[in-house]
Amino acid sequence: MEKKIYNINVPLSYGGIRIDKFLQSQLNQFSRTRLQNLIQEGFIKLNNNTIYEVSKKIKGEDKIIVNFPSPKKTLIKPFKMKLNILFEDDDIIIINKAPGTVVHPGAGNYERTIVNGLLFKYKNKLSTIGGVLRPGIVHRIDKDTSGIIVVAKNDNAHINLSKQFSDHSIKRSYEALVWGVLKPKNGKIEEKISRSIKNRQLMSVRKDKGKNAITNYKTLKIFQNLDLPKISLIECNLETGRTHQIRVHMNFKGNSILGDKSYGKTKKKFKKINLNIEKKINNFGRQALHAQSLGFVHPRTGKEIFFKAEKPMDFHILIKNLEKASI
Repeated sequence: MEKKIYNINVPLSYGGIRIDKFLQSQLNQFSRTRLQNLIQEGFIKLNNNTIYEVSKKIKGEDKIIVNFPSPKKTLIKPFKMKLNILFEDDDIIIINKAPGTVVHPGAGNYERTIVNGLLFKYKNKLSTIGGVLRPGIVHRIDKDTSGIIVVAKNDNAHINLSKQFSDHSIKRSYEALVWGVLKPKNGKIEEKISRSIKNRQLMSVRKDKGKNAITNYKTLKIFQNLDLPKISLIECNLETGRTHQIRVHMNFKGNSILGDKSYGKTKKKFKKINLNIEKKINNFGRQALHAQSLGFVHPRTGKEIFFKAEKPMDFHILIKNLEKASI
């Protein structure tokens, strides 16, 4: 595959900012981390001189050459797995991801991810923008979250979809079970999210810094019984898509998602002993979060399209058990 080269002239209005930030604004289909890696590896020239400093300040009318190297041969092996494909055409694939499945290879897991399954089924008919570890992957959801993701079959579709995600025009809806009752029952959470100071693998609401994050929520049903702590079924519609956004925002509200191992308590003590329902709730084993719908403009036709995914069986059964135990 041929390598990609981008020639960029810096507008006067961008003078004085860091080159990595500028490049991300111009090439928003690539992550800032990937662009920084290209700088540090010597693949970017500023006014015909190779640079290695990600914080290098640029001036108006500077000329930048971004030289994406040819992809290295990947060690990611195709793996035959069941992919719940809801829709596909020449540009996109819509998948209802099962809980417990990782979207793309990473530390400790290079064999049984969605990407491995895609490579087995589609071989080289996937976009290359995500690099060798993420062919076709435009976005992801957590391992233990179920639901819809969109995959790009070609680079044009990938660039178009990435821009829609960047512009926050994608319509995303989730369902979740949370502890307690949200106050107010319907509302909007606007709290910045950044890396946690205590644990860099987690995110947290940060007043002093972070990326803007907006979650609209409404309560669909409240399960309550003298033997049970109150549990709410909610729907969340995202205006932004930050890492762990719903999980962090719900924990911030004091209504962490049932079964979430990272945010909030995973198990609750019940007021009275009801071992049957207590076990079913406390042993659910993952966060009760499902990406139920996704809407966007088709990258080729320009028409708005919408997809919805049924909740997985474990989520469905848990709701049924809560309904039986409720008043």
